[in-house]
Amino acid sequence: IVSGMERNWPEGRGIFHNKDKTFLTWVNEEDQLRIISMQMGGDVKGVFDRLARGISAVGESVKKESGKEFMLDAKYGFIHACPTNLGTGMRASVHVDLPGFTKEGVGILKARCEELKVQPRGTRGESGGQTGITYDISNKHRLGYSEVELVQCMIDGVNTLVKEDRELQVKHGIA
Repeated sequence: IVSGMERNWPEGRGIFHNKDKTFLTWVNEEDQLRIISMQMGGDVKGVFDRLARGISAVGESVKKESGKEFMLDAKYGFIHACPTNLGTGMRASVHVDLPGFTKEGVGILKARCEELKVQPRGTRGESGGQTGITYDISNKHRLGYSEVELVQCMIDGVNTLVKEDRELQVKHGIA
């Protein structure tokens, strides 16, 4: 806020999406521009492909209108208003039910996620809290990795958590 990013609030912000709400651009929320690709199901490659095409299209549009490109630093990646997004800025996530880990305790889940380089959140966003057995699992890091590496880290972490959760469900008699 000190940077003046939100000086035009609420007029200078908004969210724009396609008809299916699978591609969105969010202007002047936490970052100046957040580009989102999402859909139900497990087609991570399709979501990633749509995201890449969308980022390219938005970048071309910005350059055509303003003559400027996204700020990209060779060492730190894309420049964001939110320092936790420094680097690629990519947070790849899925919503997944983990009843075994829920029964085991959120602390156990958080510790395991730390080992897998992913982070659990509630499905209501970063500070929305956790309810039920559904978690938003995403890559923890943004800086020092490529977008492909971050998506693969999320996929590997989620696959491991689901496998281990099935074992915990058996342990707790909820399978």
